[in-house]
Amino acid sequence: MNMTKTSNKDFTIEQLLPHRAPMILLDSLESFCENTATCSHLITEQSLLFDSNLQGVPSYVGIEYMAQSIAAYANANELVNNRSVQIGFLVSSRKFKCDYSVFPLGMALTINVKKLYKDESGLSAFDCEIYNNDTEIASARINVFQPENPSQFLAEQL
Repeated sequence: MNMTKTSNKDFTIEQLLPHRAPMILLDSLESFCENTATCSHLITEQSLLFDSNLQGVPSYVGIEYMAQSIAAYANANELVNNRSVQIGFLVSSRKFKCDYSVFPLGMALTINVKKLYKDESGLSAFDCEIYNNDTEIASARINVFQPENPSQFLAEQL
């Protein structure tokens, strides 16, 4: 297992997230290790879901920032272990709280995720926080599912 913190210079966010533009919401993976990761995003007028009337991004998008940070964490760990990037599914969020209704233009977000557990079925739980200037502004517990064979799983769901 990789216990070394690794910087974002190893992977671009596009390499880590199985999304197509413009659905990649994060700017970068800052660091990761076996159980944690840190990602970042600067709120700009080009941020997906930026609302010019609000002059920011609605804070409920924070759940997706957390989910994409989990994906970046998981796939960075896959790549350093010579495995391919996989898709996963956001199952649920619990206890989401946020000090803002809108992440305003110019706000620099740091998203931290910490794996609590992963069971044999592929279900995992993460504690997630969003910071601005070293102050926690949002948190949630996010549950995700990463099946062993995502294509087969999707075919069975249809």
